Amino acid sequence: MFRPLAAAIAASLVASASAADAPDYSLTVYSAAQPGQLSTANLANYGANLPGYALVRDARRMNLPAGVGELRFTDVAKRIDPTTVAFESLSDPAGTRVMEQNYQYDLVDNAKLLDRYLGQTISVTQVHGDKTEQIGGRLLSASGGLILQRDSGEVVTLGNYSSIQFPALPGGLITRPTLVWKVTSKTGGAQDTRVSYQTQGLTWWSDYNVTLREAGGNCAMDLAAWVTLVNQSGGSYPNAQLKLVAGEVNRAPAAPQAAGLAMKRAAAMALEEAKDGFTESGLSEYHLYTLGRRTDLPDNSTKQLELFPAVHEVACRKQLVFTAAPQPGSYWSAPIEDQGYAATAQGTVGAYLEFDNKEANRLGVPLPAGRVRVNQANASDGALEFIGEDVIKHTPRNETLRIKLGNAFDVVGERKQTNFHVDTSARIIDESFEISVRNRKKEPANVIVREYLYRWSRWEIRDQSHDYAKRDAQTIDFPVAIAADGEARIRYTVRYRW
Repeated sequence: MFRPLAAAIAASLVASASAADAPDYSLTVYSAAQPGQLSTANLANYGANLPGYALVRDARRMNLPAGVGELRFTDVAKRIDPTTVAFESLSDPAGTRVMEQNYQYDLVDNAKLLDRYLGQTISVTQVHGDKTEQIGGRLLSASGGLILQRDSGEVVTLGNYSSIQFPALPGGLITRPTLVWKVTSKTGGAQDTRVSYQTQGLTWWSDYNVTLREAGGNCAMDLAAWVTLVNQSGGSYPNAQLKLVAGEVNRAPAAPQAAGLAMKRAAAMALEEAKDGFTESGLSEYHLYTLGRRTDLPDNSTKQLELFPAVHEVACRKQLVFTAAPQPGSYWSAPIEDQGYAATAQGTVGAYLEFDNKEANRLGVPLPAGRVRVNQANASDGALEFIGEDVIKHTPRNETLRIKLGNAFDVVGERKQTNFHVDTSARIIDESFEISVRNRKKEPANVIVREYLYRWSRWEIRDQSHDYAKRDAQTIDFPVAIAADGEARIRYTVRYRW
């Protein structure tokens, strides 16, 4: 008797799933995704190439054979790393152990079924208008169509057909990836068990939304944080406990051991505003975010969760930075003596937003790497408008974050060389500049004029028109206040010695 393929698969599923009750899932998701790295429009195409992975813990009650026997486990992710699997009995850990483990992944499909049935009898359905015809025979070939030999010896070629009926699902073919354990158990019977493994195809990242307010030279903002979680592991995890790890966890290039099994959570929680939201704790050298409620993670899905409740009235600083000089190279073999190098340049004025990640500023929490989008209310109608975005790295508390919004429209300037002299015998270069910055706004503007000292590593500033601050070994800042529709001119001479 022939059975349709669907019936054969259903019978196989019943046999495989009968050993276990409903699972209790717990997932810890690790991410290597860089902010803005993944295209949300093409998430369905990443699959195993998603920059992240998860440690899955599946607790359930299973029926174990007494003595030595076989236990089949089909509820694993398609992209499982079988070298990381750990099976344990919680009811009888001392009397139960795994002697062997096999990972079977020869999944059934049309080509494999036809290949297994070469030389055997199958039944093919053909449709002719409103009539159907059953053609049975021994399968001689499945390349470029079907070739059947009937009982009479007649050979039939079939280029088109509607369905094929197979007597049974061939041995060795399975419908889902399956772990097969050879288990020895003293007691056998129903036991509480836990299966742990790593799987590819899961990742997460953070997104931050800032609402900026400026009035009377003051700057304040609201900050909301969200987590985007992607599951393309080939497995679904209903009603799962969820944890996210922020930080760069090293993985060996060979098949790794299951990460995180021996790690313990720290007791202190930094985020306690929402009982059913995420709480943060330390995890070795990383940070662990634990969701206070359970959530469903279906396969091939993208989920967004609030990382922490929105924080209001965070103090911030708006900063305009004019730059026209080229940045110095990382290595000099000799001073740059070419007078025309960067002698004249039009500059750009970058607009930046800074804020302190401190408790005194209503924050003071570790911020996972992510994209920061900044919006500001339009003065004419109060509607929020997008004014820029940037990315941040993993940022611990008590650090300052700096977000580039873009380039200012109404503040412009240029930089020009006014004097240049080289004395090779004295090993001296003297170079003078005039920098003009104009503010075409209707209100005053504070601008930092940033100069990079790029000709040589040893330098001193002489004859400057404005005070400056040394930012680092090759950078100085001239802070200037420019009136509405006004201009600032900065002049200075730098002497290089070698």
